[in-house]
Amino acid sequence: MSGPRRRPPVVAILSATLLALVAICAAARELIAPHALDQDIYLGVVAGGVEGHLFGTDQLGRDILQLSLAGARSALVGPLVVAVGSMLIGFFLGTVAGYRGGIVDLLAGRYADLLLALPAVLLAIVVAGIIGRGYWVTVAVLIVLFSPSDVRLVRGAVIEQAPRPYIESARVLGVRPSRIMFRHIAPNILPIVIANLLLNVAFALVALSSLSYLGLGVPPGAPDWGRQLADGRELLGDNPLAAVIPGLLIILTATAVNLLGDWLSERLERQVVAR
Repeated sequence: MSGPRRRPPVVAILSATLLALVAICAAARELIAPHALDQDIYLGVVAGGVEGHLFGTDQLGRDILQLSLAGARSALVGPLVVAVGSMLIGFFLGTVAGYRGGIVDLLAGRYADLLLALPAVLLAIVVAGIIGRGYWVTVAVLIVLFSPSDVRLVRGAVIEQAPRPYIESARVLGVRPSRIMFRHIAPNILPIVIANLLLNVAFALVALSSLSYLGLGVPPGAPDWGRQLADGRELLGDNPLAAVIPGLLIILTATAVNLLGDWLSERLERQVVAR
């Protein structure tokens, strides 16, 4: 008989609700914020509370609320692609290196050591500046730069699982190494993978926002929280909400991803132990 179900804590529910709202804004940007890029140069900068502009406008007369809602797409899609892409690289290399060992482990280790020795954001600035200021160029660079920590994490988890009795039994039965790695070991390291993937989403959100703040990534005028934060710093005297709102959204979204990741990791780990 199974025990009573544990309800998700309030923090996890609030985090999931916030992320669901961000996801809805990202998916339905044209419906939720259809006038995000509409400019009114005659209106200019106005403070929050003006009729029709709850959080005021920026220097181009664009509504801060609609611009922030529209910025949810770049704040969600890019970090998700970075986290999933880096975890796929880390999961494959880490699993093979941890189980096989030998030259594969050596090469994967050197790959991780080399990239971990480099300052990620600084290298992303250099590469994006040389190749071009494209958003997806920045995303691709961050995928490579985020992968070494995933390789090390997965490798360590696989090494911890490899000597266990269920793996020894599979070897004795003649199960193929590929099946052992990806059908037997992989489900047991899933809690660590999920937690680190969501942690990478939060880190990628902050990294992409930082690069947009510095003028890399999204083009000028695009709806993006990092770009809004950079533009809003010049409006602190006229409309401080132009910088406060995107800054709060970055902090709240990154925090929500971390808290939800911790809860999911604990829940999955309990399920694995209960098997």
